[in-house]
Amino acid sequence: MAKIERLVTSGTFSLDGGVWEVDNNVWLVGDDTEVVVIDAAHDADRIAAAVGGRRLVAIVCTHGHDDHIDAAPALADRTGAPILLHPADLPLWQMCHPQRVPTGELAAGQQLTVAGVELQVLHTPGHSPGAVCLYVPELDVLFSGDTLFQGGPGATGRSFSDFPTIVESIRGQLLALPPQTVVHTGHGADTTIGQEAPDLQAWLDRGH
Repeated sequence: MAKIERLVTSGTFSLDGGVWEVDNNVWLVGDDTEVVVIDAAHDADRIAAAVGGRRLVAIVCTHGHDDHIDAAPALADRTGAPILLHPADLPLWQMCHPQRVPTGELAAGQQLTVAGVELQVLHTPGHSPGAVCLYVPELDVLFSGDTLFQGGPGATGRSFSDFPTIVESIRGQLLALPPQTVVHTGHGADTTIGQEAPDLQAWLDRGH
């Protein structure tokens, strides 16, 4: 039976000339033999230790911001796992890893299988052009990256981001999921679709 593990790592996020201290959620989905890592942030050693002796099926990047991908190459080199990223976020990836490209691409409708469950790729641009979420219907969970948090959409005040686009991604794809779906975010606490859905108009009114 597939289980979900969370690892919190700390480092920095940098874009548009600014640098911020951040804590990131690194999510592992799998069983005792194989696992997927969602967002290899900051600390390849700790993530590899969490993977342990299991086969790492893939390192999935929900988007290309450096705080979500900085440890991905080191983890891939250690485990042999492919790094998967939506191609629309290659410009962001290249800011962090100019000498390397991801192993493969993510696309809307793609499905990744691990430990007998399917992770469905939803392309949810707005926080970045190639942002994706991963929906696991068998587990009633969504891994939202930085698209949806407890309290609203991810930030859209920096380069490569757009508020109307992220709202449409959330309204059109995420809020259509069952209300009991638990949302595992890229930073901070979990929420649910049902908890966030009633606040859509409030987000539109405040503009972020």
